[in-house]
Amino acid sequence: MVWVVTETTDVSTGTQNGQTQQSLATAAARNLATTTKSQPQMQSITSRWLLRMLPWVHTPGGAYRVNRRLSYAIGDGRLSFTNTGTDIRVVPPELRELPQLRHFDDDTILEALATRFTQNHHEPGDTITETGQPADRLILIAHGKANKIGTGEYNDHTILGVLADGDYYGDHTLTTTTPTTWEHTLKAVTPTTTLTLTRQTFQQLLDQTPTLATHLHNQQTHPQPPQNKHGEALIDIASGHTGEPQITHTFVDYETTPREYELSVAQTILRIHTRVADLYNQPMNQTHQQLRLTIEALRERQEHELINNPQFGLLHNADLKQRIHTRTGPPTPDDLDELLGNIYKDPAFFLAHPQTIAAFGRECSRRGLYPQSVELNGHAIPSWRGIPLLPCNKIPVTKTRTSSILVMRTGEQNQGVIGLHQTGIPDEYEPSLSVRFMGINEQAIISYLVSAYYSAAVLVPDALGILEHVEIGH
Repeated sequence: MVWVVTETTDVSTGTQNGQTQQSLATAAARNLATTTKSQPQMQSITSRWLLRMLPWVHTPGGAYRVNRRLSYAIGDGRLSFTNTGTDIRVVPPELRELPQLRHFDDDTILEALATRFTQNHHEPGDTITETGQPADRLILIAHGKANKIGTGEYNDHTILGVLADGDYYGDHTLTTTTPTTWEHTLKAVTPTTTLTLTRQTFQQLLDQTPTLATHLHNQQTHPQPPQNKHGEALIDIASGHTGEPQITHTFVDYETTPREYELSVAQTILRIHTRVADLYNQPMNQTHQQLRLTIEALRERQEHELINNPQFGLLHNADLKQRIHTRTGPPTPDDLDELLGNIYKDPAFFLAHPQTIAAFGRECSRRGLYPQSVELNGHAIPSWRGIPLLPCNKIPVTKTRTSSILVMRTGEQNQGVIGLHQTGIPDEYEPSLSVRFMGINEQAIISYLVSAYYSAAVLVPDALGILEHVEIGH
């Protein structure tokens, strides 16, 4: 037989197991003790590396104008598409992104041209074009991804680029007068949908529309002025000459309508009852703590806007030529090297979602690579090629588990990415953040208007690069 011994306490008499209590119980002692409290905690506070790393430029006029050299549109943008079920069409005005149709203003003809494209589907590994075969059509990548493969220096096959949603290939075949062959092989990496327009179909439309024929003739007879590889008006310079030749003359032309970035604002009204503000301030000031957490939320929103805002957010303001795609899907060291190739002039840092950084770590481990960490503001940060790979959970992750990796050069002197704010504003609480007393209403509630002013500017296109459609679900 097993005997179970239990302890019983008589609360009314203060006895335990029949014995009289000889000292004060802890439960009663706590009534006289002061509880040690923490400050109010907030799970949504993050490291906000972007706000820390961006150089902030004082903008006293509330707007920042980016003056650049004059650039000419060279028609290398991306096209947009619409779909009805599985039927996909190119948006007719988007055809102006093709160099041959740049500035063509007849929407009716563009509509007729859009209806003449043929839709095709390619499985991974399918060949879309093959080197040496007759080049007789324009190919639009409506959805998916394809490798552009060419012959390398030693006659081996080399991936020269990746085409994805909105890209095109073979536009020169529509207007050439002599038969040509494909210079590259296009091979589908993922299920890919393309729209194609044959040269024969284009010529038939051209014969029926004199307006289009005149436009193409004017483009051939009046080409754009000389440009450098960035599309900027060329500065003519002579070098390597001897004797007394006539020196070239030139001037540097500017954009006539430079872009201006206006400061954006994030605001909220903080309300505190006067009874709370007056009486409940020990050991912590209630107004101060309410304001501290409100400012933390504003700063989180500020970083989110700097990434995602359609007007000035970095994801939306990267130049199309600075956007590249992964070769296989997951973020590999090869992809980050190619991204660095676009921002080769003093890149400052990468910015990626924490899950994307984890996916990159898995790809490095798979290859037996172990990137070194760098010390940044007292933190050990993972890096690639010595450039910090900073986490930012404001970068979106899609439902299909894809995201983006940004790399940027920063600072005005480096013609990089800068943050914009204005210091010295009325009732300033922190730089470019004000807390303005709005009064007390009839319910004895105090109101404070909390405002943060900010924006971001990309001074030149090659200051910001993005690796798009990075798969993090592998």
